[in-house]
Amino acid sequence: MTVVLESCSYGYGRRRRPVLSDFDYRLPGGLTILLGPNGAGKSTLLKLAAGVTSPRKGTVTLDGISARSKDYRRAVAWMPQTITPLPSLTVREYVAYAGWLKGMNRRTAWDEAPRALARVEMGRHARERTDRLSGGQLRRVGVACALVHEARILLLDEPTAGMDPRQRRVFRDLLASLKQDVSVLMSTHDVADLAEEADHVSILASGRLVLSGTTAEFLSHTPAGTAEGRSAEGAYTALLQSL
Repeated sequence: MTVVLESCSYGYGRRRRPVLSDFDYRLPGGLTILLGPNGAGKSTLLKLAAGVTSPRKGTVTLDGISARSKDYRRAVAWMPQTITPLPSLTVREYVAYAGWLKGMNRRTAWDEAPRALARVEMGRHARERTDRLSGGQLRRVGVACALVHEARILLLDEPTAGMDPRQRRVFRDLLASLKQDVSVLMSTHDVADLAEEADHVSILASGRLVLSGTTAEFLSHTPAGTAEGRSAEGAYTALLQSL
């Protein structure tokens, strides 16, 4: 299943310059890292791909299905930058509620919530209140909310922001374990989030797609003499400086 944006334009306010203009993008399979400086249009791209916002012009489809349809929204899940806990709900109730919002009936959503939590290694926290979770745990619950209705595309907006190195590693391991079943697009402005597990890299700058290719293709832009362990940073910097 492939999300495709064709000739999409979108801006915040009629008189302001569009964030994206006549923008084309096809989401690869596996795990794709979406890089770019702040204000590049990463969040806008994810919102359009999730069907949260509609382009002023252009189309967003999933194997020909419009982003405006219920079938599209069942297949595509979006996790925004901020996951808001609901103190009145346990973790299981929170995930089940997300499933119900996506069109599942209450019983099915309740029954499927433990399976989704198990996939993100949060099953033992099912009875805890969501306001008692750490930031890293809450983000994993956010992924479970996306998985409970069997989404095939997972869109993550800066999911590792605020995580310490250990939490980042755990989260990246989680994404690597999911990519066999789910296509993942994860935005970040931190090149450190480019783990060796990523299959593809897309780079946005000023609303323009600078590169979209395999991780190997991205790393081929690393300048000669770059220090060991900083290849991704070197390639990213070189590509932005070439604009």
